[in-house]
Amino acid sequence: MAVNRLACFSDPVDHCSHRVRLVLAEKHLAAHIIDVPAGEPSAELLEANPYGEVPTLVDRDLALFEPTVVLEYLEERYPHPPLLPSYPLARANVRLLMHRIQRDWCAKVDLINDPRQDKGARDAARRALAESLTTSAPLFAATPFFLNETLTLADCCLLPVLWRLPALGIELPREAKPLLDYMERSFARPAFQASLSSQERIMR
Repeated sequence: MAVNRLACFSDPVDHCSHRVRLVLAEKHLAAHIIDVPAGEPSAELLEANPYGEVPTLVDRDLALFEPTVVLEYLEERYPHPPLLPSYPLARANVRLLMHRIQRDWCAKVDLINDPRQDKGARDAARRALAESLTTSAPLFAATPFFLNETLTLADCCLLPVLWRLPALGIELPREAKPLLDYMERSFARPAFQASLSSQERIMR
């Protein structure tokens, strides 16, 4: 592998790539970000990942892919600052939140962005995502982050989705204020701003 330092092959508009870049920024890791447009894997990426998918993380002689695997590795390999709680039960709850974010919200984002889907299916996914987020808004009232006092990997999975809402054609209503406040606080974090690609900066 030609890359000998911590590097991340990343699609600059993909929410899964964004979550890895966000974790790298939160952990203050000086990773080399290699932009890979969707469907255009480079020879270097294919050498690291036979599937040619992003995000792909390279750390010296190790190459990892599949977003959750990458996030878990970064948390274990670079534990400070921690993005998972100390206690097993709390860690399991964060992992369950990550699973639900992927299943309930990220899957709808992927459907909205899928050009193979007809307009009706994409519009239905857009309405369902807006309704689900609005219904979940009260969950963000009690703690500074998503059901936690400190930022976790669950936030790093969710925030890239929330950043993309305007680009997805979704505007949350005023009754989602706890969620809107969470978004405002989180988007202002230096690490979040550092995680954005130039294409992501113009999404909102």
